[in-house]
Amino acid sequence: MFETFRNAWKIDDLRKKLLFTFLIIVLFRVGSAIPVPYITSDALSSMFTTGSMLTYLNMMSGGALSECTLFALGVQPYINATIIIQLLTVAIPYLENLSKEGEEGRRKLTRISNYVGGAIGLALSIGYYFIIRNMSALKYTTGFEGVFAAVVIVLCFTAGAQLLTWLGNEIDKKGIGNGISMLIFAGIVARWSSIYSSVQNLLTQAQSGKPQYYIFLPLIVVLALVAVVFVVVLTNAERRIPVQYAKRVVGRKMYGGQNSYIPIKVNMTGVMPIIFASTLCSIPGMIGSFINIDAAAHPIWYNFFRTFNYTSPLYIVIYVLLIVAFNYFYVAIQYNPVDISNQLRKNNGTVPGIRPGKPTSDFITKTLNKITLVGAIFLAIVAALPIVLGNVMGVSIQLGGTSLLIVVGVALDTGRSLEGYMTSRHHKGFLD
Repeated sequence: MFETFRNAWKIDDLRKKLLFTFLIIVLFRVGSAIPVPYITSDALSSMFTTGSMLTYLNMMSGGALSECTLFALGVQPYINATIIIQLLTVAIPYLENLSKEGEEGRRKLTRISNYVGGAIGLALSIGYYFIIRNMSALKYTTGFEGVFAAVVIVLCFTAGAQLLTWLGNEIDKKGIGNGISMLIFAGIVARWSSIYSSVQNLLTQAQSGKPQYYIFLPLIVVLALVAVVFVVVLTNAERRIPVQYAKRVVGRKMYGGQNSYIPIKVNMTGVMPIIFASTLCSIPGMIGSFINIDAAAHPIWYNFFRTFNYTSPLYIVIYVLLIVAFNYFYVAIQYNPVDISNQLRKNNGTVPGIRPGKPTSDFITKTLNKITLVGAIFLAIVAALPIVLGNVMGVSIQLGGTSLLIVVGVALDTGRSLEGYMTSRHHKGFLD
């Protein structure tokens, strides 16, 4: 990875792209430090408890949400809009046709996602304003000052989210890698300064009469290294279905006859199932924290909301089951074995030993189900193991699995983009 960056820096065009990407990341971090007016962020510290949905959103924004800065919403509105449009592509024929129109269709879908992201950003800004108001973190709540403060806060959050989306799209055009993913990567890395506080907490526990915590620290380091290797290997792992194309003669030339393959990655869905599952599991707990139910007056509801926190074994079980379910659901949306089989038939391609048509689609479906199960187990381990370790050791690493997947995935994609660019610009040929 470091060798790739060192070689990329030697190419003038690529060096400009890297500098532009770095400049956008610096602007992102500067905007994440500019506070929105009329808010006292110190009064919001109790909202960001471990395991709540706000904690997850705070991680995705690089800590800007807890500080109520200009980029508090991060790129979450655009991500939600992209997911919604992608899901609607299956149900709405117009969007499905756009997805098949090549570059122009993708450009229109991106424009639609930007508009939907703006609407979602506005809705989230209004909702976050009322949360801030309920937590008594506003300087003005009544009269003209209160209305003006509300308008300013909502517009700042919404404009910040849209500006961040535009910056991410600029990285796509003039920088390196996926701009939105790069901004999330930068935000997560900026938040990893909290590792120091976790280590300090372990040392404090050990000095207070619990010597077993001295063992936990090297154990966490070893497990972190093993987790990184595990994520890198399974992120790059893929199942290749061999495909053989029949020879055909057109005029005096012969076409086809070559062998190829259909790559099916073990982790086809990335971090999306974990995002869906963590969001759904966090909503009841966040609602319960706002309602503040009395345990003596309403014991059933109190125990119900208490179930949805990181200390509950039932929460981990529900979390894992949701990850597996969403992984299958997302793969079913992305891959259509019937379409793949029809495309192979149109191009005179066959899977060796499998008849064209329905047998091929059945074979691809069976293979997809096996790979999806492996990918779901992989995601469940990465997401649930930090929760278990965090509860046992008393260390706040519950979001470590999600962060690790995002960081490793973005790093690998960026490295592949750099290598591909360098290969196209400087490759060895018969003239060298």
